[in-house]
Amino acid sequence: MSFDLSLYLVTDAALCHDYGLEKTVEAAVNGGVTIVQLRDKHASDAQMIAQAKRLKSVLAGTGVPLIINDRLTVALESQADGLHVGQSDTAVQAARAAMGEQAIIGLSINTHAQLDAAPLTLLDYVGIGPVFATGSKQDHAQPIGFDGLAALVAACRLPSVAIGGLKAEHANHVRRAGADGLAVISAICGQPDPAQAARAFKTVTAS
Repeated sequence: MSFDLSLYLVTDAALCHDYGLEKTVEAAVNGGVTIVQLRDKHASDAQMIAQAKRLKSVLAGTGVPLIINDRLTVALESQADGLHVGQSDTAVQAARAAMGEQAIIGLSINTHAQLDAAPLTLLDYVGIGPVFATGSKQDHAQPIGFDGLAALVAACRLPSVAIGGLKAEHANHVRRAGADGLAVISAICGQPDPAQAARAFKTVTAS
């Protein structure tokens, strides 16, 4: 399946609570989000499967893929478009074997050693970061900054998306570092107008 990493939304159920997760995703896609990852470290598999199916309905006809964070069972049961795994999550090999060649498989990368060890032939993209420290993930690795991002992007032959504390004003920095896009959580989730929050990234990038 084709995909566009330029504006990658990672959901946070708590941040989206007041506006509603489905409404947030729908508005964000209307504002320019190009790919959506369902991430919820607290929900059960059954809860995530139900949520993923609702998001699939929201995204139907938009061309925006739904990626599941970490949980292969959820991705399979919900017929999501792909899976994103961390260094300690479901193995990339298992994800590819179970989901097939058409699935979009991504892996989080923080160091050159991790990049060197990654099974790149089984992956479609890598998430590189965190660029900055972020409250959205308390156990994140050491921030790498834009210089670290640029170095890892240059060393990687796969499409890449930057993540970690990024806001609209960082869009051009990410582009100059060579990444194909940026992934955000709180810059859209929990914002009073998710569509406008997403649109702000596109406005900066186009300027």
